[in-house]
Amino acid sequence: MTSLPRWNEESDDGELVAAFRTGELGAFETLVRRHQKAMLNVAYRMLGNHEEACEVAQDAFVAAYKGLANFRGEARFTTWLTTITLNQARNRIEHLASRRRHEAYSLDAPRRDSEGGHDEARREDPPSGAPSALDLLETQALRQRVEKCIDALPPDFREVLVLRDLRDHSYEEIGTMLSVREGTVKSRLFRAREGVKDCLKRGGEAP
Repeated sequence: MTSLPRWNEESDDGELVAAFRTGELGAFETLVRRHQKAMLNVAYRMLGNHEEACEVAQDAFVAAYKGLANFRGEARFTTWLTTITLNQARNRIEHLASRRRHEAYSLDAPRRDSEGGHDEARREDPPSGAPSALDLLETQALRQRVEKCIDALPPDFREVLVLRDLRDHSYEEIGTMLSVREGTVKSRLFRAREGVKDCLKRGGEAP
């Protein structure tokens, strides 16, 4: 006789994790459905590109699937999963920055033509990305400026702003996710908010 699963769609994350560890793979599918929108949002806020964010979120869930056996439950599952998503986003940011540097070098370097001369150097056009909306703001133009200012922040400032102001995590949770002290979280958050404020004063232009 087949035993009934020890979880359902209303089970808390801890119950779903426990069920998954006993071999009930559907429990992990429920975790994915429950948290994929939030993780995609975190990834998008870090990357500013929907396609890249989708890949990061997918990679985060793959990493979570592989690492769930080692999840000790010392923090909430969402805290652990968000940490994985942030790490994947950082890796993608570094990869994209490295690729842009390589492409810029290749495009800026003079090319020899068939007669031994040089073609005029070309520069890479920066990729365009439509900014997303922040639902709490009133006008589309202001939303775009705020989004642009957030994207211009250094990654360590951007992530605390995303986690605190957009995802409403506590200072303690953010400190756990980033492996830093709460005082560091508060300092980075203050500087991130000031950075956005200064950027808005300049009309949404980065310094």
